[in-house]
Amino acid sequence: MTQSPSTSAPATAQDGPLPRQRRTYSIGELAKMFEVTTRTIRFYEQEGLLAPERRGQTRIYDEKDRVRLKLTLRGKRLGFSLAEIREVVMMYDAMPDGNRRQLRRLIEILTDKRRNMERQLEDIRLMQLELDDVERRAREVLASLGDSD
Repeated sequence: MTQSPSTSAPATAQDGPLPRQRRTYSIGELAKMFEVTTRTIRFYEQEGLLAPERRGQTRIYDEKDRVRLKLTLRGKRLGFSLAEIREVVMMYDAMPDGNRRQLRRLIEILTDKRRNMERQLEDIRLMQLELDDVERRAREVLASLGDSD
């Protein structure tokens, strides 16, 4: 029995490129990869931040979904709202390299976040000073009562 050249010969440059395999992920793989629950991933899907392919009841996530989840989780860690995350993710989808308008908007969002964080840091510093003062006074009162702790 002979084999046809298309099944027995390796692909060459003349044959054209081999079809590229798309990397896909299950919900469990993504959950493990990013150390989140599958419920978290389904929530982001409901919010429109992820759009996996469906095969029956099975969700099939591609590389784009993986990147979107990564951006979403990073945004949450930085204190972004879901609306801000959605805006940034949509910018990424529209043009991964960005354009002037998108990049300016991203810088605006980051500037606002930075200002808020600086305010929060100042609030924390003030709260620490107040706590230090209350503790100092409490220790002074204890000392005046003869308690040396």
